[in-house]
Amino acid sequence: MFDGDKGVGKCGNADGYYCGGGYVDRMYFEFAPTKLAGKYVLDATFRAKETWSFNCDAHWVDLVRTDNISEGTSWPGPKQLDLMGDRYVSAGRGTLCSPDQPDAWIEFNDNPDETDENLKNTVRSFADGKMSRLTLMLRAKDESDARAWKRFDDGAELQVTFAYKPGVPSSVGVIPGNLTTASCYKSSSDPLIVTRKDPMVQARVQTLVEAHMGDEEGSLQAEFVVERGDDASWHQVWTGYMPNPGWDPDETLEKMRMSDRADGGLYRYKARTQSHWSYAGKSGDLWSSYSSWCYFKVDSSAPKEPRITAGSPYTECGTTCEGNGGPGVPGSFTFQPNTADIDASGHTDITAYEWKLLSTPARQVTGGLKVDVKDVTPPLSGTQVLSVRAKDVYNRWGTPQEFIFKVAPAQGPVGRWHFDDAAPNSGVTVAKDTASEGTRHDATLYTTHAGWSTLGRRGDNDYSLYLNDGSTDTERDGYAATSAPAVNTKDSFTVSAWAYLADASQTHVVLSAPGTNASAFTLYYSASYKKWVFNRTAADVKDGAVYLRAIADAASPPLNVWTHLTAVFDTKNDTDKTNDTIQLFVNGRPQGQPTVLNAQSADYQPWTSTAGLQFGRSLVGGTYGEHFRGRLDELAVWQYALSPAQVAQETQLTQDGIAANELVANWDATSSTGTQVKELTPYPAPALSLSSAGAVLDLDNNALVLDGTSGYASATGPVTDETGSFTVSARARLDADKLAAKPVGYQAQVAGQAIGGESSWALWVVKPATDTYQWKFTRSAVGADGKVTQSAEVAAGDLAELNTGVDVTGVFDAQETWQWTDPADGSKTEDRMGRLHLYVGGIEQPGEDASGFSAAQQGTGTLSAGRGTAGGSTGYYLPGSLESLRVWTGAMAADQVRSQVLEAPDTV
Repeated sequence: MFDGDKGVGKCGNADGYYCGGGYVDRMYFEFAPTKLAGKYVLDATFRAKETWSFNCDAHWVDLVRTDNISEGTSWPGPKQLDLMGDRYVSAGRGTLCSPDQPDAWIEFNDNPDETDENLKNTVRSFADGKMSRLTLMLRAKDESDARAWKRFDDGAELQVTFAYKPGVPSSVGVIPGNLTTASCYKSSSDPLIVTRKDPMVQARVQTLVEAHMGDEEGSLQAEFVVERGDDASWHQVWTGYMPNPGWDPDETLEKMRMSDRADGGLYRYKARTQSHWSYAGKSGDLWSSYSSWCYFKVDSSAPKEPRITAGSPYTECGTTCEGNGGPGVPGSFTFQPNTADIDASGHTDITAYEWKLLSTPARQVTGGLKVDVKDVTPPLSGTQVLSVRAKDVYNRWGTPQEFIFKVAPAQGPVGRWHFDDAAPNSGVTVAKDTASEGTRHDATLYTTHAGWSTLGRRGDNDYSLYLNDGSTDTERDGYAATSAPAVNTKDSFTVSAWAYLADASQTHVVLSAPGTNASAFTLYYSASYKKWVFNRTAADVKDGAVYLRAIADAASPPLNVWTHLTAVFDTKNDTDKTNDTIQLFVNGRPQGQPTVLNAQSADYQPWTSTAGLQFGRSLVGGTYGEHFRGRLDELAVWQYALSPAQVAQETQLTQDGIAANELVANWDATSSTGTQVKELTPYPAPALSLSSAGAVLDLDNNALVLDGTSGYASATGPVTDETGSFTVSARARLDADKLAAKPVGYQAQVAGQAIGGESSWALWVVKPATDTYQWKFTRSAVGADGKVTQSAEVAAGDLAELNTGVDVTGVFDAQETWQWTDPADGSKTEDRMGRLHLYVGGIEQPGEDASGFSAAQQGTGTLSAGRGTAGGSTGYYLPGSLESLRVWTGAMAADQVRSQVLEAPDTV
């Protein structure tokens, strides 16, 4: 709850924009919604300082909401949409009036006696993300009367009283027995077994947006709901609230023990957050969406929580939690029955145990009174949870026990090159090795065809290594190299790089480690296979070299996009060459199973490179060649084999826990004329060409206007590697009249990338019912026959706003995990990677249940705005307009959407 001063904040400062000549008779103020995200507006006041008036008599001033303004705005200015309020005032003439009229702040706040004043509701819609920007105009009510003209200072304020919107609670689960740790089983076919009839439920209450990290925000309460489904169709049997009475701030973990449930009953549980507010003598409540269901079954005679004892090297967390071992370092544990499951003679009905870590699949081991497991291997550093449950002779799984331990940090890379050392044409020819393990190996750039590029994977102000792009075949000799080996290629190692490939007609090497005649390993694009490849050479020979390859799954990777490559050589930490493997990862995804080198050739011998790492070339038959063409960035090498989970973590390219992103396409209709929408980035994304009919660049509205029947704009895509993470955002306006004329069930594509007769990704607006419109972000994968093999979507929870600009943003996070359940067997689950997110304005929309997308799908062909492809047909025309369409490589988090998509308006 926020009332009084606590709920009042300056949620936006505006710059003034002037239109007209001579005296100023109109003034525009524009606000970005960033600071209002996640807030429910209770009251709003607009304040502007009047600094001059024509005379001492008061005149009416109107505050009007208008369409947005841009560099192309000209007199008489944007379309006027709605009256916010009016005031009868005069100020700013000082001693020229009697009494004096000094400069004064003029405030506009809804007058309840004037129903046409609409500032509060407009700002509420603005905070809800239903419009991209809020543009307010001050004007004389009678512009024909020069005596009514005024001037205002160009710094205005929008003061807002608000309550925090509630978010879906986190840490939702059931505490099954007498423990303290909650679990959430997602399948009714494999429910959590609860051995107490009165289990405890928990949920951590949340605000929709974390306004100030770490601060206590909101007046919140958790609502718990339990339904039963074994005795009839699902029906509610219990509810509870915590705290009760009272309210807690966000991030409070609420727990409550329910009343007794029926032994043998199948139940499901969900929770939501309630936010309470009180202001100006009124109060109310806001509710979040519910969490996903957690299924549990009460079985008081099922096996109880087994006992877990740690061996080496891990220890249980208590008042302190010391890190031991490391990622990939196995630990030994002993599992024993709960003492309640051992009879007086020392016998037990327990026959097996199932165990898993947070990010590993479940494994089973047979045994009763005592079982030793020596290969519990955590894939990542940090806190890990080992979950173990027992099975009895009746084939019943019991309540899980959890053992919390901490894994020591992994050894860092022995070499890391950011390639952000200098700007283009700076004359700098050394790329620093910034790793902290071992000896440093700076890389030197060689020939004029190696340099620095402003196209850097970390975004603005970043650089990358530029190699041979635009040069002819005879000139292609640029590369970089260290003066000595940076990694021992006879032992386990990992290399990774971001590669921007500009040409597929020839083989191009990303990284290699040469000896005298050949390269111990090479990471490259193969023109023969038309795929990414990681190989080892069986021996350092000049002639008759034997190549042992790990090859990417997909052919014809897209050009001029950033792709993450990781290559892992694993000796299993022994001297037995027959179990040595190599594996290639593309955008964090393993490409098939590890390749056993000795199985490919008995001639294989692990050998040590004797020369420095080569960035952008390799040694074959004693001669260097196969130079890379494009850009390389963020290269790293480790002297051990990274686990798949560590590879996925490296692919995220995080700094301080935030993933980096790079703007790779920016189509701006507001600055375009003629028959094409300009693309503004330095990347080679083409302009969007307008269709011959139904699409026009409207200079008055600074937008691409589409008729909803035949108009669209398109270019050849793709502009990002869609098997990796990316973000796409459109600033769109829906035409209410034209949408109203469409039938129920109509869907229009705002923007999307085609793949055959479907869309690899797309932003949509759909019409599920009369006068009801909804934003949606989708992904689809297709097989060789063109049929959809997998799909995912996130639909907006709120109705789409009409006749106003809205920022709609779709995010695909290729590394985010989700739990897949086998539709044929609900007891079979596995963790998969890839999830969709949708933002309307700065607000993330709920979409957990249908948002998982694990396919490695790459779109090809046409990228369209205002027209779509689905079900094998093309159409789905958008009635409305587009101001901009932008694409980033990398998955934006919520704060990045609010800061990068909903940026403050530019000064005109």
